[in-house]
Amino acid sequence: MLAKITVDARGRSCPEPVVMTKNALETHHGDLEVLVDAEVAKENVKRFAENKGFKVTVSEKDEDYVLFITK
Repeated sequence: MLAKITVDARGRSCPEPVVMTKNALETHHGDLEVLVDAEVAKENVKRFAENKGFKVTVSEKDEDYVLFITK
């Protein structure tokens, strides 16, 4: 089983969080955790991953969003 990796996209404006997520999904085949700090970035990353066939679970931690992306 591959380890989970974390993509910290906080402070980045779209489309950069989506691009960072896309690159991580292409190079890492385990679970992915994406950190974002904007509602629009959360929605865009979630939509992108779901359209690629991944399951996405979103939680909030302080003022950030944590997206868990799994196959």
